[in-house]
Amino acid sequence: MKRFLYYTAIASSVLFLIVFQACKSGNKEYQTKAQNPEFIHKGVRRLTDIIRHDIFAPPISARIYAYSSIAAYEALVPGYPEYQSLAGQLNGLQPGPQPEAGKEYCYPLASVNAMLTMGKQLVFSEGDVEDLEETLFQEFANMNMPQDVYDRSMAYGDAVAKHILAWSKKDNYAQTRSMPKFTIQSELPSRWIPTPPAYADALEPHWSKIRPWVIDSANQFLCAAAIPFSDKKDSEFYKEALEIHDIVKNLTPWQDSTAWYWDDNPFKLEVSGHFMFGRKKISPGGHWMNIASHANRKAGSDIMKSTETYVKVACALADGFIACWNAKYRYNLIRPESYINKYMDPDWRPLIQTPPFPEHPSGHSTISGAAAAALTSMYGENFAFSDSTEMEFGIPPRTFKSFEEAANQAGMSRMYGGIHFRNGNLSGLKTGGEIGRYIAQKLHTRK
Repeated sequence: MKRFLYYTAIASSVLFLIVFQACKSGNKEYQTKAQNPEFIHKGVRRLTDIIRHDIFAPPISARIYAYSSIAAYEALVPGYPEYQSLAGQLNGLQPGPQPEAGKEYCYPLASVNAMLTMGKQLVFSEGDVEDLEETLFQEFANMNMPQDVYDRSMAYGDAVAKHILAWSKKDNYAQTRSMPKFTIQSELPSRWIPTPPAYADALEPHWSKIRPWVIDSANQFLCAAAIPFSDKKDSEFYKEALEIHDIVKNLTPWQDSTAWYWDDNPFKLEVSGHFMFGRKKISPGGHWMNIASHANRKAGSDIMKSTETYVKVACALADGFIACWNAKYRYNLIRPESYINKYMDPDWRPLIQTPPFPEHPSGHSTISGAAAAALTSMYGENFAFSDSTEMEFGIPPRTFKSFEEAANQAGMSRMYGGIHFRNGNLSGLKTGGEIGRYIAQKLHTRK
């Protein structure tokens, strides 16, 4: 009888341990489910959709991506010991709030909350962010996460977002909103003048005064000046303009489709008689953030590496715009459309609309070179991928053998579209590549 009771006790103890471990494992199952990188991908995509809806200018869009991605990264990094904070690496970013020692957190939940909370502060359509929050947070709640872990993780995400928001308010953005308009120097033939159809004011002429994210200053990567202006037919400048004139006049089907594929005009004006209406598209930065999503998914990157990728691409985009806009308004060069109409052919029109800011260097080329370098640092030089970004606008996907190939095509598209000279394209690609490689080397995400 005693032996029976002895073995019964042992069996009960073993059964208890099995059940206890099963319950313990079940309780932790939410941590595994929370590692799904689609939570971050959905957050970035929603920001892209809202940026498009709210019609933010490309440099401002890059600012939104940068701060939101950094917030997501900083809230996620405590859960990954091999990674480190960006505090002390990004200009002006001080160490932020830390998790409470000995307490359990769901860092992916904190990360998503930090990203979307930060995003809400930077866009107009806050309700669209809140719609996604409701969906994503419900997914986390459905994981049977202990309520105290859920609440603590949400609070940590809020604290990180608050810290990043305070940092963002010191980047001089608010001050640039009240700076004077750009002075048009139409009496100087080489200078930029507004272009049809809107003849809009110069866009963000003071963007070089925004605090950079990683680079030291707007002047650190100043591209070389454009070819000296001339209206003489035997000059290099005239020949560059003639090249653009002839390209647009004799576009091949591939060149035509390439120009539209990389158009990425956030607000294309359609003119019909006396009426004008705008057509909203993804910005250049949004296109590259989407390419980052494609790369993350193809590589099967986990949530931490995906977030790391978004941070590096977003910082490359943001600093690329600062350096590019600094050069644009320093050189203040006339656009091909204005030059060709005045000196060659008054009836000539570019294929795509000329954006409202000076020509040199090409903005799309600059940020494409920067983003491609950042992505190459993450996934290598021969990372082939398919990009379906433009499908929602009726344009089929394209495949590329590398990020550099995509960047070079984006740069050439501005010539096919008739809005940039060859030198503006090549200068932008060169400068952007230098910025992207510099950021990849200087920004240490791994310990």
